[in-house]
Amino acid sequence: MKPEHLEKSIFSIQSDSDFQSCALDVFRYQATHNPVYREYLSHLRIRPDSVTGIREIPFLPVELFKTREVLTGEFPAEIIFSSSGTTGMSQSKHPVRKVSLYTESFLRGFRHFYGEPEDYCILALLPSYQEREGSSLIYMVDELIRQSRHPQSGYFLYDLQALQSTMQTLAAGGQKILLIGVTYALLDFAEQFPFPMNNTILMETGGMKGRRKEILREELHEILGRAFRLQEIHSEYGMTELLSQAYSKGDGLFETPPWMKVLIREVNDPFSYTAKGQTGGINIIDLANLYSCSFIATQDLGRYEAEERFRVLGRFDHSDIRGCNLLVQ
Repeated sequence: MKPEHLEKSIFSIQSDSDFQSCALDVFRYQATHNPVYREYLSHLRIRPDSVTGIREIPFLPVELFKTREVLTGEFPAEIIFSSSGTTGMSQSKHPVRKVSLYTESFLRGFRHFYGEPEDYCILALLPSYQEREGSSLIYMVDELIRQSRHPQSGYFLYDLQALQSTMQTLAAGGQKILLIGVTYALLDFAEQFPFPMNNTILMETGGMKGRRKEILREELHEILGRAFRLQEIHSEYGMTELLSQAYSKGDGLFETPPWMKVLIREVNDPFSYTAKGQTGGINIIDLANLYSCSFIATQDLGRYEAEERFRVLGRFDHSDIRGCNLLVQ
């Protein structure tokens, strides 16, 4: 199938059978036209035409984005997204052939879970992302802010008092608010300016960025809920190497849009899958990632729950990563 036809079919998925069919089409396209993925399949001695279901598809280790150009086809990138990463660490790079495909994916995903961006005043507390180039999260939030069309939508770098004042004024006027923030900045906000957040969705994107000690998501949500008197804390789960996001509307349970799916692999056997309720490595199918690789084995630990929902439980230690690394230098 031609890539133009695949682009259209990705966002037309309405059932599990649609997803399975589209995923296999994307797999065969990438197995043919993505040199890194093709090489990986060759190492595994996988013949693409022998794969008949998504659980038979090999997932590319996400680490390869740090050492190789993971491209399906040859193209000049319209933009290159890069990961954050502490000093001395290599960054993942994701050359994007069509920024319009990323925009369509994150806007459709947002509308799927939250409705129209213009229903909200969108505020962002993402200092570490703003202070570097190449953040796919900042690109997404920029567009959501633009589409909200609210005059007070925008970023707050370190002026937490101004953020509190703005939110209280908006809420008093009945305005719906979406505040999206990186974990450490939200904790700073909670400690310095606790107040009841009315008419507000508070969404954390994860990430201490070396600023604070890592804590469990449950503890984070308890701290934020207590400080801001919120029953539920929302979460966004995405990464540089993907073009789609999963969202949680509370209790740390994430859901994916129709063109994205999560599978949980065994820790010691990366080509087998856990039963529901068991912890393992998170594999992600992101069909919007058409011109890169749609089948990514992440370094995150998770657990699959009922009704197509999953939890993100933390990260693998380097010593825990086994198999799946045939091309990692």
